[in-house]
Amino acid sequence: MKQLTHEEVMAIEPKWYIVFTSAGYENLVRSSLEKIIEKNGLQDRILEIAIPVEDVIEEKNGKRRVVQVKKFPCYVMLKMRYTNDMWHLITGVRGITSFVGPQGRPQALSTEEIMRMKLERPKVTTDFEVGEKVKVVDGPLEGFIGDICSVDTHAGKCRVDVSMFGRVTPVELEFSQIAKVQ
Repeated sequence: MKQLTHEEVMAIEPKWYIVFTSAGYENLVRSSLEKIIEKNGLQDRILEIAIPVEDVIEEKNGKRRVVQVKKFPCYVMLKMRYTNDMWHLITGVRGITSFVGPQGRPQALSTEEIMRMKLERPKVTTDFEVGEKVKVVDGPLEGFIGDICSVDTHAGKCRVDVSMFGRVTPVELEFSQIAKVQ
């Protein structure tokens, strides 16, 4: 099998793939992959590493707090230009069991799966502004009111200071989770 040239590799469109990891190894896998990318100059081959998380309200010892929980435990998502040599490199990383796909061979995610998993979002324009009062209309903080302290139109999110149980808590919310207070 012939080795692809750099130009041939760059012609491959990057796609999202999923690797299956041992339980609790997601962050170690991310860290190991980042070191491999840096060491081997693969920034143009592996473009993104994602471990999707969501905010959940946790009650412990009578106190509530917002914690981040992995949406898909034991899975790490990679946006990459896939070639056979990448399969050997990635499956050799400690903690990675295999790619998700038939017989452990990578199968790229569909556009629908990418959007549903919120790995990528379409460009969003918004009229939300810093300092504006908003109400949370979706998610674990539904019904709470807060003030916008930052807006990230690229990610489609904003940071909102929500008053919970007598304390102001900053939370990151998607534009679809909030509405302006009239």
